[in-house]
Amino acid sequence: MVVVPENPLTGEPAGSVPGSVAVAACAAMALFYVAILYAPTLILRLPPPSSLDSFMIRRFACAIVSSAISVLASAILLGLGRFQDLPLVLGVFGIRKDHLWQAVVFPLFLTSLLYSGSLVKKSWSLMNPCRGGRTNSGRGVRSHDCVRSDAPRFLNWASSCARNVMVWRNYVVAPFTEELVFRACMIPLLFCGGFKIYSIIFLSPVFFSLGLQLGYTVIFGSYASFLFIRTGNLISPIVAHIFCNVMGLPTLSSSRTKGAATVACVAGLAGFCWLLFPATSPDMYNGRRDGCSCWQGYCSWN
Repeated sequence: MVVVPENPLTGEPAGSVPGSVAVAACAAMALFYVAILYAPTLILRLPPPSSLDSFMIRRFACAIVSSAISVLASAILLGLGRFQDLPLVLGVFGIRKDHLWQAVVFPLFLTSLLYSGSLVKKSWSLMNPCRGGRTNSGRGVRSHDCVRSDAPRFLNWASSCARNVMVWRNYVVAPFTEELVFRACMIPLLFCGGFKIYSIIFLSPVFFSLGLQLGYTVIFGSYASFLFIRTGNLISPIVAHIFCNVMGLPTLSSSRTKGAATVACVAGLAGFCWLLFPATSPDMYNGRRDGCSCWQGYCSWN
């Protein structure tokens, strides 16, 4: 006979969460994340920041604290205290080191297909200055001249980015903390609350949109949830999030590329639809499957 320990907070079997509690917890985490992130001075009764950098650093600290609290709350609700193995506990939140390159490369390639038009447009813009360009003396610009002049410019750009708080916000803090809270913390709760996979894929972005813009946010949230559920690895939605922040909205067409961007966009979308399920097959990201409704098996007691 298997003795199932109780979750001391809910009274339910450990790993089982009432659906209403799961939804309420997800809503609370979303509201807390947004409130403390967008109004840290008001909520924490702090003095006004002296500069944009200090304001953003304050927001970074708030996002980290909010994420840590959400992880702790999720762990308590899921009854993860019964696990003695730290990697197993981290694995519940998709923090894993196994199958890491698959979790990075395949979702990143899949996401890039949606930006085929944008990539063609950017490539077109990068190539044009070196083709038929003229110097002040009227001579054609040679390819090695372009490489020589672009190298220090790239180093200066990289150095500038490293010191830019908005770069840290868009490409580091926001992707990591948002995916940790809205995917790693909420999806296991909804799973153990009895929600089905496709319900979670379309429900979890709703929490992400509490206080944030709708539309694109909901679409990306559904895609990120899909990646997290299929791969069982938090790094997959994180790399997709960073890539989307770098690229912005996808380019559907561009007159500068003489139709090449449009063709690439259509081809990329077709490739994305064709590869969506094969490239995210759970068997590619997990060494074993035990038939549980979630990828780690923490809510199964059979």
